[in-house]
Amino acid sequence: MSRFVRFFEEFGLRDVPLVGGKNASLGEMYRELSSAGVRVPNGFAITAEAYRHVLDRAGLVEPLRSTLAGLDPDDVGDLARRGKRARELVYGAGLSTALVDEILAAYHRLGQQYGEDLRLAVRSSATAEDLPTASFAGQHESYLNVHGEQSLLEACRRCFASLFTDRAIHYRIDQGFDHLQVALSIGVMKMVRADLAASGVFFSLDTESGFRDVVFVTGAYGLGENVVQGAVDPDEFYVHKPTFERGHRTVLRRLLGDKAVKMVLVEGEATRTVRNVPTPKRDRGRYCIDDREVLELARCAIEIERHYGCPMDMEWAKDGLDGTVYVLQARPETVASQRAATTLDTYVLDGRGETLATGRAVGERIAAGNARLIENVAQLREFEPGEVLLADATTPDWEPVMKLAAAIVTNRGGRTCHAAIVARELGLPAVVGTGDATARIATGTPITVSCAEGDTGRVYDGRLAFRVKRTEVSDLERPSTRIMVNLGNPDLAFRTAMVPSDGVGLARMEFIIGEYIKAHPLALLHPERVADPGALDEIGRLTRGYPDGESFFVERLSEGIGTIAAAFWPKPVVVRMSDFKTNEYATLLGGEGFEPREANPMLGFRGASRYAHPAYEEGFALECRAMRRVREEMGLTNVILMLPFVRRVEEADRVLTRMAELGLERGRDGLKVYAMCEVPSNVVLIDLFAKRFDGFSIGSNDLAQLTLGVDRDSEIVAFDYDERDQAVREMIRLAVEGCRRNGVHSGMCGQAPSDYPEMAEYLVGLGIDSISLNPDTVLPTTRRVLELERRLGRARTARSPAIA
Repeated sequence: MSRFVRFFEEFGLRDVPLVGGKNASLGEMYRELSSAGVRVPNGFAITAEAYRHVLDRAGLVEPLRSTLAGLDPDDVGDLARRGKRARELVYGAGLSTALVDEILAAYHRLGQQYGEDLRLAVRSSATAEDLPTASFAGQHESYLNVHGEQSLLEACRRCFASLFTDRAIHYRIDQGFDHLQVALSIGVMKMVRADLAASGVFFSLDTESGFRDVVFVTGAYGLGENVVQGAVDPDEFYVHKPTFERGHRTVLRRLLGDKAVKMVLVEGEATRTVRNVPTPKRDRGRYCIDDREVLELARCAIEIERHYGCPMDMEWAKDGLDGTVYVLQARPETVASQRAATTLDTYVLDGRGETLATGRAVGERIAAGNARLIENVAQLREFEPGEVLLADATTPDWEPVMKLAAAIVTNRGGRTCHAAIVARELGLPAVVGTGDATARIATGTPITVSCAEGDTGRVYDGRLAFRVKRTEVSDLERPSTRIMVNLGNPDLAFRTAMVPSDGVGLARMEFIIGEYIKAHPLALLHPERVADPGALDEIGRLTRGYPDGESFFVERLSEGIGTIAAAFWPKPVVVRMSDFKTNEYATLLGGEGFEPREANPMLGFRGASRYAHPAYEEGFALECRAMRRVREEMGLTNVILMLPFVRRVEEADRVLTRMAELGLERGRDGLKVYAMCEVPSNVVLIDLFAKRFDGFSIGSNDLAQLTLGVDRDSEIVAFDYDERDQAVREMIRLAVEGCRRNGVHSGMCGQAPSDYPEMAEYLVGLGIDSISLNPDTVLPTTRRVLELERRLGRARTARSPAIA
């Protein structure tokens, strides 16, 4: 066995002291997971013993210790001087003849496997790297497209010296590691030609919320350094692990990134032979990998996580020559997975200001401070603690000052770029991929960075008021009355699912249509009937990359609903079919030409009356097709469908018949169909309606409006609108008792229980089955319900995941 070289099949996770964390993981996967279909390019490690041999042979231990003694890592100038001196010492030591011979022998052996024109990736691997509590990611140098003996040896010398980059020195001090106790191994492996295809990073959990039931994949064209460093806005994909393992092969959610540039190889140079070139417009408008490849990465992530026994942070690359997707690295995820699950911090913005920039939100927090534009490393020393770091993009060299920032804002990058990774690790909010923040925000401008409003992060003008709500969520008893949440925004689904609840009592389809689809369903089906040229152009932009408007609507709606259903799986998620009024539908792109003008849309062509009507039946068919995709293709059978504003029994029959014709037959494959109980006729004829539905959700807003005869949109008679009115309470009582009498589910999803604690108590006293609340009121209401049930002597009941 060689003294200084080991091939991947010769080592594994137990060999971190010998080959470093990155190499140990590569060897572990190559040796243990290849049989499970996880493809890792072969290669070898130049061991940490080789690094120590270099230092000992040149007598560098004491000079290095002296060079770094007493260093203040926050003195950027001193750090730069000492780091440069340390690198010069290691690089100048050279490589011994014995070490050179072993490296070149291994190189030629690898060439026999892959061919003499073999190109190499030469990657640093520290012996303290990729640990569960410290990743060391991006601290040391790697070299790509290395070819030839001399180029390989030069890359090795530079890798050894990179143990003393400024960022690595700073990181070791922060993490409490002795500089001379950490050694460097080098990984030499077949280079995957991602410059001809795509690459990226992927995680076995959601990096923002810490939600563990998804695989999160990001990618862009070309070599992966752009994704890691934040030079591009990448594509994003989610796959739901529980349904994947049940045999369903569907991407849960996706987001098209801009991918403005791609990193490619430059032939004819020795090392670091890469450059960025513009991505062709046609490629920017489509995803860098297809669903089959996303699902392959999901399968690999599940296998790797199962093998390691913890959430994982991984790198992938697709070879443009052989078309194969390879895994290039796997390390324990060290941020989202380390969060304590006992408390939940929710940041709430109390004010609003002019939006200066938007991008991808990182960190789910809010911070305020004066902006400081940094354009190069030399300007870092101007940065003051508490400022907001504003930059085109960041690199590992910037980390010494990033920890001083209140927040980070960049023009470029996605949620797995360098700025995002460091922001998560430091607990800072970051808005990345804004495109033009550095052009719109000047140094010294007071700004507020908000990442608490979903996937879209916003930079507001001025210092806005915000607060932090800290909630204890551990060991909270579950009451007999099911406490559910109202939720329409898929961006908030994974985080909201962390709040103890019994599922989603109301998922509003119209929010997804308004925010993620934006266009009227009939305008997507019949663009030739859209008269507004501007709306038509915008519809064309939205549907770019889709076969047609129908496919766009079905995929976007199903992915939005699917994300909510996956977040709460296997708990029930009650999805209300669209309940826009005609004036609201008309505001959608292209919608004006498809909607009538009504004097009082609140009482007009809405809810169930639209679904089987010739004026909207094509739109309803699209909604049903999307819901079939959620339940059948995605496998999210915890979705319960609910019909709003069902005025008459005959109308219920007509819509249920149409749904069955469209493949959503009540009872088939366990499909349950609820109705909103919000029209007095629903209460008066509850026994007849109950024969047609599996349950009812009382909509207190509309029920109060129609019981009291008050237009809830009218400010003039607002004083007469009160959901706590005695008549409204009596209607609710009759509805709950009618559901119980007929053996169907009763719930409340209106605003009243969220706004008025006494209404929640009234509902519990009636014995209602479930109450659905806004997320911020779930925990206090749960505690009140528990106390009331104790006073009533009501025992807690055993729970099944789904509502019976």
